[in-house]
Amino acid sequence: MPPQGTKFSLALAAFLIGGCTGTIGSGSGGDRAINDNVAKSLCVVDTPIRRLTRFEYNNTVRDLLGDTSRPADVLPPEEEVAGFNNQAAALTSSDLLIELYMKVAEDVAARAVADIDALLSDCDPGLDGEEVCAVSFIREFGRRAFRRPLAQSEVERLQSVFKWALTEPDLGRFEDGIQVVIEAALQSPSFLYRPELGQEVAVEGDIVPFTSWEMATKLSYMLWNTMPDEELFAAAEADALRTKEEIASQARRMLEDEKARDLVRNFHTQWLLLTHLDTVSKDTGIYPAYDDSLRELWKQEIQAFVEHVVLDGDGSLETLLTADFSFMNEELASFYGEDVLDSVAGPEFRRVQLAPERRAGLLSSAGLMAMHANSNQSSPVFRGKFVREQLMCDTLPPPPNNLVIVPPELDPSKTTKEQFEEIGANPACAGCHSLMNPIGFIFEHYDGIGQWRDQQNGKVIDATGEVIKTDDIDGEYDGAIELASALAGSTQVQECVASQWFRFAYNRTVTPEDTCSIEQLNDVFVSSNFNVKELLVALTQTNAFLYRRAVDLGPNATGGTL
Repeated sequence: MPPQGTKFSLALAAFLIGGCTGTIGSGSGGDRAINDNVAKSLCVVDTPIRRLTRFEYNNTVRDLLGDTSRPADVLPPEEEVAGFNNQAAALTSSDLLIELYMKVAEDVAARAVADIDALLSDCDPGLDGEEVCAVSFIREFGRRAFRRPLAQSEVERLQSVFKWALTEPDLGRFEDGIQVVIEAALQSPSFLYRPELGQEVAVEGDIVPFTSWEMATKLSYMLWNTMPDEELFAAAEADALRTKEEIASQARRMLEDEKARDLVRNFHTQWLLLTHLDTVSKDTGIYPAYDDSLRELWKQEIQAFVEHVVLDGDGSLETLLTADFSFMNEELASFYGEDVLDSVAGPEFRRVQLAPERRAGLLSSAGLMAMHANSNQSSPVFRGKFVREQLMCDTLPPPPNNLVIVPPELDPSKTTKEQFEEIGANPACAGCHSLMNPIGFIFEHYDGIGQWRDQQNGKVIDATGEVIKTDDIDGEYDGAIELASALAGSTQVQECVASQWFRFAYNRTVTPEDTCSIEQLNDVFVSSNFNVKELLVALTQTNAFLYRRAVDLGPNATGGTL
């Protein structure tokens, strides 16, 4: 086994990774930009280089080498931009990250060569020769790792890495050479980044289409959060990803694959802020039914629900927001009590019917209600803020710098709504809280752990509230069921959901030049009766996805080097 942290590995990491972000696919325009107005008129924008997120890295080595150990979890968490952690603008590099990539690559490679026969396919070093098998491995593994065929110069460079390992006194075995080749490949920008340079010849003005190899990668990371499968690679090899129809056909196939569940789970985990559930803490003196084990069950319920609706059910936004069913196991169903109309036994999650007068879709799930609450009481502020920002795409102003934000002390003579009404009446707070609190009041039937309540402190729950300053659903509502129905029919909400998917799928924020792409997506969303799966296919059909602006690649950024 090669020694960990060798001078070779450090030099290799610095050589392969250092400085690559400034050259490959920077989208700076350069001398090749012919007519910027053409790009703007066609809604084609600069395509930023994208680095694999930790989630994508884990999925990629799983599909590349069968490594399910989630090795990228040791890397620093990505910074969130516009609500998502896969935004290209935030995926920068650093010396620390380079060193960690080296360590992760060493560990992954060491595990991979433990079963060397599985790596070599039908080549036998003893019969066919070590160098023959090494070159065969380099070409096939490199094609899959870099998501494109290797240039001859790349094959030769990796071959020299293999030969170097055979001459080192601490190494010397065939397996050592293969291990170092894997280490080198996993530290290459061609693996860690997704350079999308496009073809050499512009189709109109300064617009260039992506190659079939690039399109295969774009599709796989958008719809699977991982590398292409063999069918996508075959389509790329045949140059069969050139037309909208071919691309849409692949997208529909991919959405039927189990790997699409990673996409749906990842998007909704971030859009719905489900990672916040990991740190939820409740006062068991107030909520004796709470146990830390509920946090994971709450998350599983929401993930199973959205996966079913989007990929197995009717796929509609309305169902996501108003469904009278969910997915639970025995422990979670017991927590919900009378809200679940079916009997549930065992640890497996299954579909259950909910009491339709109490629960409807995502917003009334116990997990979301508990997450947007305080440790000892519900929070109309947090719940109203969530609806405003995540479902309406409103940008709320931050509180004044000198404002100390402390939830009110529990008052056994008042309901939560009564206490927060007093806070909202404060002139220093009213501007923002009038947008949030009245929405949050509509969820007051759900306590701080998301359980249903008819009374609080001996008083009947008042779940009436008001929505103001929206595009189309201003008015008074009584309870979450009524509000969920209004949200499902809101054009503002529908367009917000489409824009959330745009940011997540395209790994960037929406720009003024994306206007026609957004309009195209909204039109498809409307015509499909707000089917999320159709929206995902539509995301592969915009000019912003199919083309990029031509750039001056320069002599050191051909896209065909390690």
